[in-house]
Amino acid sequence: MRSALVGTALLTLASASVWADGGVTFQDIATDPESGLIYRRTESSTTDIYREITERPFFSLFDISEQPNKWRGAPGVALLDYDGDGDLDIYATNGPATANSLFSNQLVETGATRFLDVGVEAGVGAIDQDSSGVCFGDIDNDGDPDLLVVSAFDPNRLFENNGDGTFSDITGTSGITKMSQTSAGCSFGDINGDGLLDVVVNNTNLDWSSVIGIGPEVPFGASWHNQLYLNTGGNVFIDVSASSGIENLVGFPEGFDGFPSVTWAVTMVDYDLDGDTDILQADDGGPERGFNHPLRNDGTGHFVDEVLTSGLHQNGHWMGYGIADFNSDGYLDFFGTNVGDWNITVFTPLDPVYFPFGEYELGSKSSRWFLGGPDGTFTDPGLGDLVATPFAWGTSAADYDNDGDTDIINHGGLSFAPFIATNPGQILQNDGSANFTQDFAALADSTNHARRNVHGMATGDLNGDGFIDIVSVSSLDIQESLPVVPYNVEWGSPLDGLIVYQQLFVPTETPGVWVYSGADENVDGSLSVELSSADNQNGWVEVKLLGSAGILDAEDSDSDSDSDSGADFDRVVNRDAIGAVVSFTPLGGSTAMLPILGGSSYASQDALAANFGLGASPSGTIEVLWPGGDRNCLHDAAASGRVLFPHLPCSFDGAWKNFGQYNSCVQRALDKYGERGQLTSTERRRLRDSARRAFETGACGNDSVDD
Repeated sequence: MRSALVGTALLTLASASVWADGGVTFQDIATDPESGLIYRRTESSTTDIYREITERPFFSLFDISEQPNKWRGAPGVALLDYDGDGDLDIYATNGPATANSLFSNQLVETGATRFLDVGVEAGVGAIDQDSSGVCFGDIDNDGDPDLLVVSAFDPNRLFENNGDGTFSDITGTSGITKMSQTSAGCSFGDINGDGLLDVVVNNTNLDWSSVIGIGPEVPFGASWHNQLYLNTGGNVFIDVSASSGIENLVGFPEGFDGFPSVTWAVTMVDYDLDGDTDILQADDGGPERGFNHPLRNDGTGHFVDEVLTSGLHQNGHWMGYGIADFNSDGYLDFFGTNVGDWNITVFTPLDPVYFPFGEYELGSKSSRWFLGGPDGTFTDPGLGDLVATPFAWGTSAADYDNDGDTDIINHGGLSFAPFIATNPGQILQNDGSANFTQDFAALADSTNHARRNVHGMATGDLNGDGFIDIVSVSSLDIQESLPVVPYNVEWGSPLDGLIVYQQLFVPTETPGVWVYSGADENVDGSLSVELSSADNQNGWVEVKLLGSAGILDAEDSDSDSDSDSGADFDRVVNRDAIGAVVSFTPLGGSTAMLPILGGSSYASQDALAANFGLGASPSGTIEVLWPGGDRNCLHDAAASGRVLFPHLPCSFDGAWKNFGQYNSCVQRALDKYGERGQLTSTERRRLRDSARRAFETGACGNDSVDD
C-alpha cells in the first residue's frame, strides 16, 4: 500500500516530465499487396445517370439539380472484433454486384498486421446491395457483435453474428423494415435502459438519383424522417420513430416544424451525462434547415429536440461527428464536419440563387468543434489560429499522440458537379484546452488523400501497440495524371494552398454554361489503413468495457443475496457497454473523457475500446458512467496496459445504508463475473479495492494520494 509521501513524489515526477505533443507519423499499409487489403469501391447505382450528363453538349444550372447525389456511392467502415480473437477486424461497404469486405485481422494468428477478406465466406458480403453506412453492436447480448448495413437504394440488412465466424441475415424477421428511405448511416444505443441495444437510422433526401431535396430551392418535403427501432428481445425490433419524438424537429421557419430533414450522420450518446442515451443528428440542406439537433432523452426513450435552447441553432451543412471532452472541463464536446470555407469560392460563382450564401462570414461553413456545458448546452469557441477548415465527411475524436488530451482527425471529399472537392486529411492537435493546430508531419509520408474522395472513417488500435490507427474509405480516386488545383483564395489559414479540387466541367463564354472537361478517367475508390509509428514514448491505457446483460441477470442469479446486498441486478447494461462514458485521469494530468459509441463519424464506427494517453505518467484513474447512471472506479491503471472494466450495479455515489451494504453489492457482482470466467482473481481484487476507495471519498479521485 502506497504512502501519501510516495504518491506525492509520483505526482511531482509526472508533472515535471515532458509529455510529447505529436511526434508520431502514419504509414498506409493498404498500398502493400502483402497486407491483404485488396479493396476497390466500384460504381454505384446512379453512376450511369452522371455519365449521361457528361455526354451532353453543355452543362447548365438545370443539370446541377438533375445530377445524382453521390454518383459513386457513399462507403462506410467499421472496426470490430467480429471473431472474438482479440484483434480488430475491418468491415468496408461497397457498391452493387461487388461484395462488401470483412477483413479478418491475422495479428493474433501470425503476429503480423495482415488481413484476409472473408466477407462472402462469413455471410456479410451483401453483394446485391448498394451499401452505404454500417454500425455494429451486440443486439442479443451473447458476447459477439452483430452488423447493420444500410443503403440509399436497397433494403437495409441486419446480420446476426453466429459466434463461429459467420453471420446470418435476419432482416426479414427483425422488424427493421424500409420502404424507399435513402439511408446513409446508423447508430446503436439503449434508449430505455432495458439492457438491449436499439438503433437509429439516419435518412436523407428522397432519391439519390438527383440532388433535389438538399438545395435550398426545395427546403422541405423532399426528405425522409429518420427511423428509431426499439429492441424488444429475441432480435426483434419495432419502429417507434413517431411515438419517440425524434420526428418532432424544431428550429425551422414558421409552419415547417416537424418536417423531415436531410440527416447525413447520427450518433446515440449521453451528451448531457445524466445516465440515459440521447441522440445527435447532423443535418444538411440550406440556410433554414442545416442544424445539429440535440435530441434529449427524458429517461424513458422519449426525445425532445433542444436545438433552439442548446446553442446549436447555427446553420451549416453538417456531415459527421467526433465526440469527447476536448478542454478537460468534465463535459462532453463534439466536432462536426461541414461543407468547408474554400468550397464557397467555387459554389457561389455558379449561381447566387442556387447557392445563396449571401454575405459570407469566414469560418461559418467550417468543420468545427462545440464545447459542452453543465446544462447540456454548447458554445462555439471559434477556430483560433486555424481561421478556416475544409470540407469533410468522416471524423473521430482520439488521442492520436497519447499525450493525454483528445485530438481530432477528419477526412472528406465532395463529388458534386461541376467539381470534386478533396481534403488532404486533417489531424488537429489539441493543446489540452481545445485550441487546435494542424499536425502537417503526421500524414506527410502517407497516402495522398487529396486525390481520394473519402467518405467513411474510423479509428482503433489495429496492431496492438497502444496507439490508434486510421482507416478511411473513398468512393472514387483521382488519377495522378489528372490535375487538381488549389482554390483561388487565401483565408490566412495555415491550410491555404493545400485544399484542392478537380474541375469536372469548365466555364464557357456564356454565363452559367459549362462543358465537360473529360475527367472520366477517375478510378474506383480505395481503402486506406494508416498505422501509427507509435514512437514518441508516450504511455497509454486501453479500456474495454463489459456490460452486465446476460451475466448479472443470468437465470442462476441468487435473488435473495441480491436483495440483501442492495444490488439491483435487473438494472443491467448492454454487453458492449455502448452508451457508457469513460473518464481517464493520468497521474499529474488532466482528465480525458470518451463516450462508447455504437456508430458516429460518417456512415462508420470506431472501435469500442477507449484508448487514453498518459504522456510520461506511470498510471491513471478510470471512472465509468454507465447507461442507467451507475458510476464505478478503478485506480492505478498502469501505463501500457489493457483493462477489462465490468459494470457493477453498485454506484459509489449511491444511496447506501452503510459501507457493508455497498461492499456486499460489489462482492456479489464480482463473484458472478468470476464464476463465469470473465475476471481473474487479481482483476476482482483491484476492482474491489478501488470501489472501497471511491466509496470512502465519495468520488473516483486521483492516484496522487493514497486513500
